[in-house]
Amino acid sequence: MTNKIYKVKAMTGGTAAAEFLRQAEPDVMAVYPITPQTPIVETFAKMKANGKVLTEIIQVESEHSAMSAAIGASAGGVRSVTATSSQGLALMHEMLYIASGLRLPVFMYVSARALSAPINIHGEHGDVMGSRDAGWIQIFSENAQEVYDNSFIAMKLSERVKIPAMVIMDGFHTSHTVERMNVQDDKTTKKFLGDYKPEKSLFDFKDPTSFGFLALQNSYFDFKIEQAEAFKEALAEYKKITSEFKITFGKSYDYFEKYKLEGAEYAIVIAGSASGTAKEAVDKLRSQGKKVGLLKIKLFRPFPYDNLAQALKSMKGIAVLDRAISLGAYPPIYSDVVNALRSADCGLPVSSYIYGLGGSDILQDEIENVFEDLIKWKFSKEIKYLK
Repeated sequence: MTNKIYKVKAMTGGTAAAEFLRQAEPDVMAVYPITPQTPIVETFAKMKANGKVLTEIIQVESEHSAMSAAIGASAGGVRSVTATSSQGLALMHEMLYIASGLRLPVFMYVSARALSAPINIHGEHGDVMGSRDAGWIQIFSENAQEVYDNSFIAMKLSERVKIPAMVIMDGFHTSHTVERMNVQDDKTTKKFLGDYKPEKSLFDFKDPTSFGFLALQNSYFDFKIEQAEAFKEALAEYKKITSEFKITFGKSYDYFEKYKLEGAEYAIVIAGSASGTAKEAVDKLRSQGKKVGLLKIKLFRPFPYDNLAQALKSMKGIAVLDRAISLGAYPPIYSDVVNALRSADCGLPVSSYIYGLGGSDILQDEIENVFEDLIKWKFSKEIKYLK
């Protein structure tokens, strides 16, 4: 039965994240402020001060400590969360691997932001791409509504497969932009998420457990294989959870969004807030009779290689737009898309574009020009920059 009990509210991505946390009411939230993540913890701290949640908020001295505290709380058997951006995520880097290696379902918001130097506080995907091999589930959000909805899916998936998860929003473009969105009722929300019941806990004195012990050559490899298998499980569980989400809340989500791909001959692949601008470009070109479409990445880790190849295999040409640069290599999403197509024996031409670094805007006509390049068969092995 579809739930239709919701309220329409005006929220930014940051306040949408805090509203979800209020409803989920995690046991522990470890916090350290950094722009543009700060509104998430500020809003949630006000909720705590006003008696709306019982969450224990731990104010720490750095992001490294924030992740350390979240790991400790999760190992202690409780639902733990945090949030960060940019240099904060970079400072957490050591601890990201520990959370994932210990199979602790820590939940984190990232307001994706450029990395220094030079100093820049605005949105791009460089920080989260730097963490893509750290063993975390990564889900991208286009807008405030998706920040909110993705949180349900990510938290439940994380706890079900015992892999930490981050929900990603674009700094400022999503984290600070007010949008109209639907907020579900508290009762249905709590029922969907359920109570967190850890398989192992430091405080289960009837079944004592060690976390973070030494693993040498005879066992370390086996732990990593188990993590890799867990990510395969996460792909299947993601589908189950999105099906449960549709039944409960009446909304359909998949590994990615296919926007007017049916009947398309040329497609753009993109993630994050610029997807909305890209959809406008698709609509305009479609009205002119041009067969174009869009694939918007949502679940980035684990990456749905087979499904993505199936969605794109009938195209004549593809362009991938990355909001991150991999110095000395092709950018991240482009590389994954090419690998997906090659592994499926789809020898399609794929062009790589980089846009939006340091928060710079991408305009609709720039995306239209990318489509025109595809239609005119202007493919290149060289990375192109939209600036």
